Amino acid sequence: MAKKILIVDDNPNMSTLLSDMLEVFDYESIRAGDGAEALQMLKKQSVAMVITDMRMPNMTGLELLQKVKQDNPDLPVVLISGYSVGEIQNQTGVQPDGFLGKPLMMSDIERLLNSLLR
Repeated sequence: MAKKILIVDDNPNMSTLLSDMLEVFDYESIRAGDGAEALQMLKKQSVAMVITDMRMPNMTGLELLQKVKQDNPDLPVVLISGYSVGEIQNQTGVQPDGFLGKPLMMSDIERLLNSLLR
């Protein structure tokens, strides 16, 4: 059975693209449109990783990162953004387990999956 990854992004085109990319590496994905929906999904099912966009309405990716780590400190959370990793880490005390820059690259996703899940 494929490991399940939760994708959190308010842009359905981006989450579909990422879902398709993860499928290439034999990972199943579920999708949430915002942080609140993601937190509800995490209460109902277990996932191997959370990949979240930084910029979303109502709850940013950083806020989601902090909330996920409060309840699930060992669950890997990866942020997607056009910002640099250094800028992200300076904004919060909780650091992401990984980072994906835009545009999304297959090689970056493969490297991330290998380092965090295999």
